[in-house]
Amino acid sequence: MARNIQSLERAAAMLRLLAGGERRLGLSDIASSLGLAKGTAHGILRTLQQEGFVEQDDASGRYQLGAELLRLGTTYLDVHELRARALVWTDDLARSSGESVYLGVLHQQGVLIVHHVFRPDDSRQVLEIGAMQPLHSTALGKVLSAYDPVAHSEVLEADRKPFTDRTVCDAGDFEHLLDLTRARGYAADVEETYEGVASVAAPIHNRRRMPVGAVGITGAVERLCREGELRPELIAAVRDCARAVSRDLGAGRF
Repeated sequence: MARNIQSLERAAAMLRLLAGGERRLGLSDIASSLGLAKGTAHGILRTLQQEGFVEQDDASGRYQLGAELLRLGTTYLDVHELRARALVWTDDLARSSGESVYLGVLHQQGVLIVHHVFRPDDSRQVLEIGAMQPLHSTALGKVLSAYDPVAHSEVLEADRKPFTDRTVCDAGDFEHLLDLTRARGYAADVEETYEGVASVAAPIHNRRRMPVGAVGITGAVERLCREGELRPELIAAVRDCARAVSRDLGAGRF
C-alpha cells in the first residue's frame, strides 16, 4: 500500500485550518493547532506563500489563504457556470448592440473563447468557440490582465508583439493602460489587433468577487466608434451585461 507524503498532508491540514476561520492566524497559532514545530510550520508556510496559496500580512505577520488557491479552487465551476449564467445576457447584448458577443476566460497565457453569439444579421460568420485571443491587444485580454493577478503576471512575462501600429507593447505603457481599464471598468481595442476592427469588454466576477472572465462585443470600427471614440451606449451595454452575469454568479452589486 502506497504511503502518504507527510509534507503534503501537513500543507493540506494547514490550508484547511486557514480556511476554517475568518481571521488571520500567526505562526504560533498554526504550529500549535497542528502539533508542529515552529520551524516546520514556517517552512511549509513559506513554500505555500511562494506558490501564491498563502499570503502574509506585512503589518501583523499573520497568514491567510492566497488568491491563487481560491482561483484554482473555483476554476472548473466558474468556467462552466459562467457560460450557463451568461447565455441569456449575451443574447440580449447581441440584439441590443447589433454586434458579435464574446465570452472569454484566461487560459495558457491567452484568452479562451468559451461562448460566442453571432451578430444578428444575415452575414456569413464563423463560430469562434475554442479560439484563443492574445492578452495584450484584445479588449477581453486587457480586462483579464487588469483584474486577474495571474493574467497580469503572464501578460508581462509574455512576448507582446505588435499586430498593428496601434498595439501597445511597452511594459510601462501597458501598465498605464491597465490602470485606465481598472479606473473606468472596461477595456477597449480600437484596431490594436486587426485593422478596421474594434471591441470593448468588461470584467465578470464570481461570488467571491474574483474575476472569472470577461464579456465584450466586436465589430467594424465605423459601427462601434463615433469620431474616433467608442460609442458610450455600447460601452454601457457591455458593462451592464457584465454586471448582470456577475450578479447571477452571486457577486452582488458592483
